[in-house]
Amino acid sequence: MNALGEARVYRAAIIGTGGIAHAHAQAVERSGGRAELVAVADVDAGRAREFADKYGVPHAYAGAEELLREQRPDTAHLCTPPRLHAPLALACLEAGVTALVEKPPTLSLAELDTLIEAERRTGAHVATVLQHRFGAAAARLRRLQDSGELGRPLLATCLTQWYRDDAYYAVPWRGTWESEGGGPTMGHGIHQFDLLLSVLGPWSEVTAVAARQARPVDTEDVSMALVTFESGAVATVVNSVVSPREASELRFDYERATVEVEHLYGYTDDDWTVTPAPGQEQVKALWGAERGEGTSGHGDWLAAVLDALDRGQAPPVTTADARRTMEFIAALYASAFTGERVRAGQITADSPFARRMDGTGAPWRNP
Repeated sequence: MNALGEARVYRAAIIGTGGIAHAHAQAVERSGGRAELVAVADVDAGRAREFADKYGVPHAYAGAEELLREQRPDTAHLCTPPRLHAPLALACLEAGVTALVEKPPTLSLAELDTLIEAERRTGAHVATVLQHRFGAAAARLRRLQDSGELGRPLLATCLTQWYRDDAYYAVPWRGTWESEGGGPTMGHGIHQFDLLLSVLGPWSEVTAVAARQARPVDTEDVSMALVTFESGAVATVVNSVVSPREASELRFDYERATVEVEHLYGYTDDDWTVTPAPGQEQVKALWGAERGEGTSGHGDWLAAVLDALDRGQAPPVTTADARRTMEFIAALYASAFTGERVRAGQITADSPFARRMDGTGAPWRNP
């Protein structure tokens, strides 16, 4: 609300008008008038203008700096290749603009810590787009877990088995540590295991492997991890871009029920199932007592962002939340490349895995 008690309309900009930018533009369109897209920017000026025309955006720029200087939006959706996320987010913070950053938010923990420090200094915010946290079923699962209705979490499995062919990696910025920061662990599976972490809470130890099985890339194309959580729960995490039958799956085994979802790029309530333990049929009734609408996507995430901004709070996913997920990624790579179990908090600022996700180097770098 503004000083007159009227609902605030947030002036939004999109920087980078490639494929994912359309999801952001559509989320703004469907925000019920809470946000309006006032400008876009892309290094390809023609593509920026075409995008602007498609969505009825009044201003198109060939550079982010000019857009930020001339339009001073409330929010800037960063939809560029990952290597540009940190410098663009920093420019937004310096301009007092809330940066809404596609995953992964940065290429390393060190870059993310630079943004966290800039947040403290400027008072502006960075939020990462990890939209699967915001689906209605995920919110319901967290409520039932926190209320104790499900009993203790015991075991979880988290699978992102997708397929990306050689043509996908022909795009120059894909498949390198310098431009993407990692393989499917950074850019694909992050959605599922971020949801896993949002449900099960702080992790304590990771043991992992990573491999380059089939794709012509510098990064891994498969990774697997065994994870222990502070709660005592244990989980397996699989990330792949070499799996012809594509699926995204999460399964949580509690004392009183199994709760699971299978989807691909976004879930609805219909994708979730609950299997009560013997004698615990009330759990299924509790789950079915609510029903959410829509798909876990950018729309629900943007609504949560605008709700937070209305309250004067840091929007989700906050840098503190994103750091826990990024630390998990760094620990997975550190375990995979050193052969050691890695504990939470072990990757300090002087660790090579804080500065780059490949740290001491992928084992296939020097065959």
